[in-house]
Amino acid sequence: MVLNIERDHSRFRQIIRGKIKQDLRRYITRGEVIGKTGRELVSIPIPQIELPRFRHGTNQGGVGQGEGEAGDPLDPNDGEGTGGAGDQPGAHLLEVEVSLDELAAILGEELRLPNIEPRGKAQLRQDKDRYTSIRPTGPESLRHFSRTYKKALQRHIASGTYDPAAPLIVFQREDRRYRARKVIEEPQANAVIIYMMDVSGSMGDEQKEIVRIESFWIDTWLRSQYDGIETRYIVHDAAAKEVDAHTFYHLHESGGTKISSAYELCSRMIQSDYSPQDWNTYLFHFSDGDNWGSGDTELCVSLLGEQLLPNANLFCYGQVESPYGSGQFLKDLHEHFSDDPRIVTSHIPDKEGIYDSIREFLGTGR
Repeated sequence: MVLNIERDHSRFRQIIRGKIKQDLRRYITRGEVIGKTGRELVSIPIPQIELPRFRHGTNQGGVGQGEGEAGDPLDPNDGEGTGGAGDQPGAHLLEVEVSLDELAAILGEELRLPNIEPRGKAQLRQDKDRYTSIRPTGPESLRHFSRTYKKALQRHIASGTYDPAAPLIVFQREDRRYRARKVIEEPQANAVIIYMMDVSGSMGDEQKEIVRIESFWIDTWLRSQYDGIETRYIVHDAAAKEVDAHTFYHLHESGGTKISSAYELCSRMIQSDYSPQDWNTYLFHFSDGDNWGSGDTELCVSLLGEQLLPNANLFCYGQVESPYGSGQFLKDLHEHFSDDPRIVTSHIPDKEGIYDSIREFLGTGR
C-alpha cells in the first residue's frame, strides 16, 4: 500500500512538472508566481487537473431501494439550475507548491541553460561538520539507536541471555553508540548579483514590472547554482545610489539619464566588497537606452572595458522598450563590445520578450 501511494505521488509530481514546463512561458511573462513566493516554495496555479475524490451524498434506505424508474434523478432538485446554457468549459485550477530548486531545474531544462562554471572556487574554503563515524561516548541527542541495539543484541546472544520467545533487550552503558562528527574543509563559491536600473522619467511602471519579473527568474536560476549569494541594487537617473529591493522595484523618479553614474558606483562596490579572486560577480543593467550624451557613453565604454568586465563573470544589459526611449545605448554597446563574450545584450520589447531575454543572458554558462 505504501509503495502504491509513493508511486502515485511520484506520478502526480511528474504530471505537475510537465504542466509547468508546458506553460512556463506564460508563468514567466505574466509574473503569476512572483506574488505567491514563500521562503522556499512557490504556489503555482495549474489548470485542467482534477483530483478524483469521494463525495458523500444524502441517499438513505440502502442501495437500490425505493420507488423510481430508470433515468430518474437521484436528487429531486437536480436539473433545476438557473441561467442559460453556456458554451465554454469551466475553469479548474489547482494550486500546487513547488520548491525554488525544482522551479530552477524546470527553468534550466526548458530554456536549455548550461550549468554555471564558477570561478574563485579554489580560493575560498569553508569548514563543514559531517557525521561520518561512530564512537562509544557522546551526548544522548546523537545516540545511534540501531548501532546501540545491535551492540546490546550481540551481548545478550554472547552471554546466553537472549530468548527468541521473549526477545527483551536491555541496554547497558557499554552498549551505547553515538554519531561522531568530523570537520572537513570544502571549497566554497560565493556569488553576488548587482542589479542596476534606469529610473528616469522615461521608465514607467510597465518597464519596471518587466525588470521585476526577469530579475526573479534570474535570481531563481543563479541561487540554484551557488550555495550562498548576495544581491545588491543600484538605481540611477542623472545620479546613482544604492537602495533596497523594495525601493528598486517601486521607485518613481524623473529627470535625465547618466548611465556612467551607475557604472562608477558599481565599480566602487566591487572594489570594496567583492574581490574577483574570491567572488563570482554578475552585473545586470536595465534601461530604455537613453543616455545624457555621447560623452557619457564614451565614459561608460571606458568603465566597462577597464573596470567592470575584468572583475565580473558576466555583464548583461537589457534594453526595455519604452515609447520615450531612443534605444541608442544598445547600439553603442554592439559597436564597442560585439566580440566580447563577457557582455550579453538583450532587447526586451514587452513582457513576452522576457522568456527569450533570460535565455540570452543565462545561456552562456559563465
